[in-house]
Amino acid sequence: MEIHELNAFVIRKCFLAAANELASKKEWINELNVFPVPDGDTGTNMTMTMMSAAKEVAALETDDMKVLCKAIASGSLRGARGNSGVILSQLFRGFTRELAAAEKSTVEIPQLAAAFVRATETAYKAVMKPKEGTILTVARAMSDKAEELQNGATDIIAFAKDIIAAGDAALEQTPELLPVLKQAGVVDSGGQGLMTVMHGAFQALSGEIGEVFLENFDAAQASESREAHPIDTSHLDTSEIRFGYCTEFIVNLEHPLSDDEEQAFKSFLESIGDSIVCVASEDMVKVHVHTNDPGLAIQKGLSMGSLSRMKIDNMREEHNERLIRNASQLAAEEKRKQAASAEKKPYGFLSVSVGDGLDRIFKEIGVDQLISGGQTMNPSTEDILNAITAINADTIFILPNNKNIILAAQQARDLTKGKNVVVVPTRNIPEGITAMVSFLPESSPEENLAAMQEAIRHLATAEVTYAVRDTTMDDFEIHAGDFMAIGQNGMLTVEKKVEDAVLNAIEKLTADGKELVTLYYGSDVSEQNAKLVKELAEARFEDCEVELNYGGQPVYYYFISAE
Repeated sequence: MEIHELNAFVIRKCFLAAANELASKKEWINELNVFPVPDGDTGTNMTMTMMSAAKEVAALETDDMKVLCKAIASGSLRGARGNSGVILSQLFRGFTRELAAAEKSTVEIPQLAAAFVRATETAYKAVMKPKEGTILTVARAMSDKAEELQNGATDIIAFAKDIIAAGDAALEQTPELLPVLKQAGVVDSGGQGLMTVMHGAFQALSGEIGEVFLENFDAAQASESREAHPIDTSHLDTSEIRFGYCTEFIVNLEHPLSDDEEQAFKSFLESIGDSIVCVASEDMVKVHVHTNDPGLAIQKGLSMGSLSRMKIDNMREEHNERLIRNASQLAAEEKRKQAASAEKKPYGFLSVSVGDGLDRIFKEIGVDQLISGGQTMNPSTEDILNAITAINADTIFILPNNKNIILAAQQARDLTKGKNVVVVPTRNIPEGITAMVSFLPESSPEENLAAMQEAIRHLATAEVTYAVRDTTMDDFEIHAGDFMAIGQNGMLTVEKKVEDAVLNAIEKLTADGKELVTLYYGSDVSEQNAKLVKELAEARFEDCEVELNYGGQPVYYYFISAE
């Protein structure tokens, strides 16, 4: 079978197949993240980015190429999360712009080749300092191959197969370009995500799969897609539902269950619910149960091992989702009206934060709007746009406070009309706090941005967390459960005790004479233990002033700054 041109229906099918394939490989792609911290989210970010567009594409029934291209570009742009998601959205943006510019109902190989080239160019432009050995390298390899083949190729299937082979080869070479990948023994996770997208699209193009449905929507996305064809369920009586929560999870077993233990677990589930599916293998148990107390099922699962892929849905509320959604929309609209009616200020501030203590600190130093997010869940471009809308100010400073959120913030800036938006490229929470403290209301936006960046330049920071797997990095041998202090340029220290990780990190951060150390302790650290670490630091570093603040952040035991 040969194909010489593609219409909108075929491209739509390929895109939806790619979205499904990416969603199905999401967790595997997450596991490819190099750093052994519990925040492997490349697959999640790319999937959420693509599914945001897939919702719009799935609802289309048109042969209009421009309409399809707009849905792909707009949906992925607004749903973009994390660096990998933003880059993926830019690849789609460049690709679809080239197809739409052709002003044709079908596209052939020359237009496809040009679209690959434009996609890569658009993605590279979105990154301030492109790094080779990443998703960008893989994208460029495919666009180079497309450019090479465009004059002689006539069959789109053969053309696509050769391009994918070039991308796969480039992906396999990423460890040679990034030593940290080679050290960890993995390929680049973003590049793997991109090739997963390509292979999914090829399955639809070559006829390996038939009609495509979005089987991998999460519950929220599925409910939103159903809204396009609403069904009246107001007459249903939810009191007939005996057990209200559909609860699903996987238990990663510490040891295989005996037949008696497996039967005892099933009997326990039967005592708290119904509709039970419980399948055990040597190393895991898949659980599905309808219950009125999901916590009991989860606690029982935790007694046998760690949990993953947890999902809880309130079945009694399903028929009220539209009312809830409408109420949320009204609340958001009211918030926008309040912002519009508030007295306009010359300056406003928007910051990403990761804990209740840090929220309070940012509010106290003048931040107007906070967005919850960080390593484990990056806010989308649309999240940032909504927060910008809620601030009535001529100039709005955005503090991303995470390197994976900077690109999304810059995209939100570029999409904002009628306000001057300034993105301060803060890479962590301490940098965000320092930037805010450095702001002077009598200075211009340009002067303030320069002052904030200068203050950040003199700040040394570290984040203390734990390792989730064995690995070697920056000449440190790391074992699961070790405590790691990660600085701005790599690993600072790896210890068996969290207090040792903090103290040794401070020693390295203050080696050049810095005298003020600030500790922000997380949700997993008690106030008593945090005060003990402060006392140990004061005793060991007599020439330093040590401040302690409650941050409440998850995952990271301490954020540390030195200045």
